[in-house]
Amino acid sequence: MNITFLTPDENGLVDWPTLSTSKKSVVTVGGFDGMHRGHRAVIERVVELAKATGSFSVAIMFDPRPSVVHRYAAAHYNSEPGPDFRDSDALTSANQRIRVMRELGVDHVLVVRYSLAFAAKSFRFFLGQLVGKLGMRTIVLGADAAMGANRTGDVKAIENLAQATGVFELDVVDDRGPGYVRIPATIVPQAPVEPGEPVDPAEGMTKAELRAWSKEHQGRKVRVWSSSNVRYLLSQGRVRDAGRILGCSYGIEGIVVHGENSGVDRIGFPTANLGQTIEGYLPVDGVYAGWLIDLGEPQQPDDSVAPSEEMRLAARSTWRWPAAISIGTKPTFSETTGLNARVVESYAITDRHLDLYGHKLRIEFAGFLRPQIKFDGVDELKAALARDVEDTLTLTKQQG
Repeated sequence: MNITFLTPDENGLVDWPTLSTSKKSVVTVGGFDGMHRGHRAVIERVVELAKATGSFSVAIMFDPRPSVVHRYAAAHYNSEPGPDFRDSDALTSANQRIRVMRELGVDHVLVVRYSLAFAAKSFRFFLGQLVGKLGMRTIVLGADAAMGANRTGDVKAIENLAQATGVFELDVVDDRGPGYVRIPATIVPQAPVEPGEPVDPAEGMTKAELRAWSKEHQGRKVRVWSSSNVRYLLSQGRVRDAGRILGCSYGIEGIVVHGENSGVDRIGFPTANLGQTIEGYLPVDGVYAGWLIDLGEPQQPDDSVAPSEEMRLAARSTWRWPAAISIGTKPTFSETTGLNARVVESYAITDRHLDLYGHKLRIEFAGFLRPQIKFDGVDELKAALARDVEDTLTLTKQQG
């Protein structure tokens, strides 16, 4: 797979690469945050059509997310996020999305840095560029896709343009999944107060109760298969429901840093602590069952000796272990240490001695175990952690 990073100029123009002088392309466009089952359905269709027609399969991915750029501009006098801006609400980094596209068999990924000048271009101009520069024969979009200035390029408008010009075709994928759901207009993380995976609060409600809940929370209608819904589920600790929408366990990634050493020195459970720069949206505070995957130390591009990410991420990889995962502020020790920073720490359940400092880890979530609570002492905490380990082994064995 070929990956090209593109930055529009000050006028919003992109220097699109020439993929071939003779071979056509099947293209899709979007942010693809989360790479949920709807996104996968669209990209799988791109790959399918490309193979059937002897064309390139091309995914044009926007980074940062368009909605984030516009929201930032509205709050900062029409300025744009800088190169160091961190989108803490993004479910996946650009690298994580590219990884999934590679797995799905995409030939070319074009990562476009989304800008206001680029967004101001009409959808007609944008599609003309794709036809002229990339040789686009077909564009594949989801059922409610929209593009171009003021998002006027919806599926109907694009279909009309395709028929009028005759130079490309539109293929629409029903990526909406099993319908719609209502989530709060403003997502506020809410940690569960009981052990076990949280359930849908709307389950079993009457229509009148649902209307009352929606009014109280200013509920908005979103697709079940949507990044917004996944983000809401993670904010409530419902990691299993999020995984069903994604088609795989949800995961975050980061570099292991030195922590307080309380895991080893005080309780005998050595943990790998992630630094503050984390790729992915952090689920709400709590203790989770899941997996820890060692992606290794950052390698040089020409290092062909180290095991590949694909090898490390494989289901039965020797770099993958069940793990009890804690997200929160360590309430049992915070009064003593005076440290209240929110941290992610994972205890890999293995007999091997793991030296992971400086390594990049992927943490995948299998289920919510219990809320973060303050224990009366170290012995009580150790007993709870031992139960967490047993519950983690049970849950991860069930999920394979």
